[in-house]
Amino acid sequence: MDWIWGLIGGLLIGTGGAVYLLGNGWIMGASGIIGGLVDGSGRSTRKERLVFLAGVIAIPAVLSLIFGRVDTNLTANWPLLLIAGLLVGVGTRIANGCTSGHGVCGMSRLSLRGFAATAVYILAGGISLLIFRHVLGVI
Repeated sequence: MDWIWGLIGGLLIGTGGAVYLLGNGWIMGASGIIGGLVDGSGRSTRKERLVFLAGVIAIPAVLSLIFGRVDTNLTANWPLLLIAGLLVGVGTRIANGCTSGHGVCGMSRLSLRGFAATAVYILAGGISLLIFRHVLGVI
């Protein structure tokens, strides 16, 4: 029954992307939204970016109160988590988007760039898993 959480998460992300697009006409790319807060390029939309970020943090917290703890298989290795987070952040800036922007919103709009970026993300994730889990044994 664990698959249901993936289905629910996918439905929530898809719905969020649709609401964001219909609400303000912009693509819901989390890395771009957060990046604009970090580098200052999103000053004119700072309030709505902060509301989006608050929702990304608050909704899982609220759902965990309702449904209880869900096992995420997250590693307890904090240095590894920090390095992984930094690498994902750098990668999404280089790719001009993340899986929510390219994978969810881009592919649903039949964007060739979205399909290409998503294929690269999936391939890079698979290679990373192979190396870090099966070769280095750190995850």
